[in-house]
Amino acid sequence: MAPTTQNQTVRSTAEIPLRAATSTRKDPATRNARLPIGSHRPSVPGGRFAPSAVVGEAVPFTVTAFREGHDRIGVHLRLTSPSGVSTLHRLRPLHDGYDQWTVSVAPLEQGTWTFRFETFADDFATWQHAAELKIAAGVDAPLMREIGAQLFTTAAAEKDRPTSEKTSLKAAAKALRDAAVDDAAALIIVRDPHLADAFAHRPVASLVSVHDEQALLVERERAGVGAWYEFFPRSEGAVRLPDGTVQSGTFRTAADRLPAVADMGFEVVYLPPIHPIGEVNRKGPNNTLTTVPGDPGSPWAIGSSAGGHDAVHPDLGTLEDFRAFVAAASDVGLEVALDLALQAAPDHPWVTAHPEWFTTLPDGSIAYAENPPKKYQDIYPINFDNDPEGIRAEVLRIVRHWIAQGVQIFRVDNPHTKPLQFWEWLIATVNAEAPDVVFLAEAFTRPAPLQALAQGGFQQSYSYFTWRNTKAELEEFLGWISHDTADFMRPNLFVNTPDILTEYLQFGGRPGYKVRAAVAATAGASYGVYAGYELFENVARPGSEENIDNEKYEYKFRDWAGAEASGDSLAPYLRRLNEIRRAHPALRQLRAFTAQATDDDAILAYVKHLDAALSPTGQADTIIVVANVDPHSARETTVHIDSSLWGLPRGQAYEVEDLITGAVWTWGEHNYVRLDAFHEPVHILAVRTQA
Repeated sequence: MAPTTQNQTVRSTAEIPLRAATSTRKDPATRNARLPIGSHRPSVPGGRFAPSAVVGEAVPFTVTAFREGHDRIGVHLRLTSPSGVSTLHRLRPLHDGYDQWTVSVAPLEQGTWTFRFETFADDFATWQHAAELKIAAGVDAPLMREIGAQLFTTAAAEKDRPTSEKTSLKAAAKALRDAAVDDAAALIIVRDPHLADAFAHRPVASLVSVHDEQALLVERERAGVGAWYEFFPRSEGAVRLPDGTVQSGTFRTAADRLPAVADMGFEVVYLPPIHPIGEVNRKGPNNTLTTVPGDPGSPWAIGSSAGGHDAVHPDLGTLEDFRAFVAAASDVGLEVALDLALQAAPDHPWVTAHPEWFTTLPDGSIAYAENPPKKYQDIYPINFDNDPEGIRAEVLRIVRHWIAQGVQIFRVDNPHTKPLQFWEWLIATVNAEAPDVVFLAEAFTRPAPLQALAQGGFQQSYSYFTWRNTKAELEEFLGWISHDTADFMRPNLFVNTPDILTEYLQFGGRPGYKVRAAVAATAGASYGVYAGYELFENVARPGSEENIDNEKYEYKFRDWAGAEASGDSLAPYLRRLNEIRRAHPALRQLRAFTAQATDDDAILAYVKHLDAALSPTGQADTIIVVANVDPHSARETTVHIDSSLWGLPRGQAYEVEDLITGAVWTWGEHNYVRLDAFHEPVHILAVRTQA
């Protein structure tokens, strides 16, 4: 298949000529059509929201469909793009005998699509199955031959069939009726794959049943695919002065860091809040209540006499400087994601202008934020129930303001602590005006609210990846995000954050950092790192999963170039991971993940595969990842690979190339692997021989 051209609306494994659907009459007294269907995907639990995908994502459409008795049926998927272009796709049985059908389609147009399933009696398949058995057994052979001849004659009379097909069908009908053609020769016609293919593409159908139309929201690629890098602008270009105080970095000095971020292959640079920081109850180093002059405070304690959510911190520059930063990022191929933290410092203008937006305690004080045992005396949460209309109008104004400055991505702080109804309204309102705007939910929370936020409109979500470290944990988690929730939740697999330094990273050393980055970059479609990851910053504040001397509360001084020059940086490895992601479209597909068996409880293995028909390159792409998730040892095991995932019979040999080291091996179904955590703990293998 040739690479995508501009006039394509879909890539599909089974697109067939478009034909009008003529349905059987539905009995108004029943819910079922003549040929019923059961559950289907893509779908969202509860049916209140539409499933979603991103442009170019291979979406598996599956449905349960059946009929009474033993006659065969077929299933079509009819897709209509936002611009009104319809395409038809033939589903194949997913598992013999279980009445499940599937086809994968990659939509290429942004907007709301519609789809519906059409079931029909497959007259050819029914005849072929019966004729195969009866003619071979000498039972009703003349009758079966005549039924086949009539079927071929009917098909040959269809106007939309190619002339070559019509000729073959007429010849087959004539041969089946020819007494000089014996039953053995007739069986060759029954089994002819070319005739079967003609009916697969243009079936002779009866009892056509058209089912309810469904919606599928297709958003831009960055809504579900991307490599993110987080850094604090105030630390980039910060200078320690002779008196011990620090001169903050600015948007202008932070822009100097952008080429290096782009050179590592990242696509999104995420900034914590850039607004004025409160003076009242300002936090000192490591979240202490003690401050000294010059302590910058937490960027999440938003607001002071210098302004609120629509202003920039005076130390960083002006709005014009911020727009210049956004432009500089765009020049090197980066999008800017801005933090949207709906909370206020005690001296935020909102506190005096709108005290009703906060919770007042019986003693007259305003409640500050808590996440026990953590306390945030420098932050007041918003009470969304006191003046919901006023709060909605103000937040919408703020979001529109930053969109006007060039921001198209918002990383939303703690959305699970705000009403779900509010987010559903805000995201729908913003996306109706600006469909390219993406909202990422920083929702480290329980499964129900995490999934509800995604269903309600968030294009991306933080997830539990940070705390899934063993083989068993990762297999379960990666299978869950790739299949169970993929119709509505797109995870961003951040390996660390300013607040999260897991025990795995604290004690895993360089191997642990490489493993986590490699798995995040290859298992998910989106992943991210927080600055300092490439320098292996792994010292935690005692008793916590948080970096000591947390950058949330102070400036960081890092020698990026020196670390890379001395070999003490993970930047080259991150650069290579992102090069591999860009070169291999299977790695940019969330749903492409399939776990593989290994004989060691610390060796994780999985395949990411994309069919040629669904690939933007027109070439099949298969990646095998094998990771030693024990960062303290060398492990040896056998890895068992199901090559039928890419159409190669099990047991047939194929070549793989390690995209990290360049080594080439011949693999098969069972493969010996040794991974030394202190050498290269992860194989990222490209399959060279495709079916």
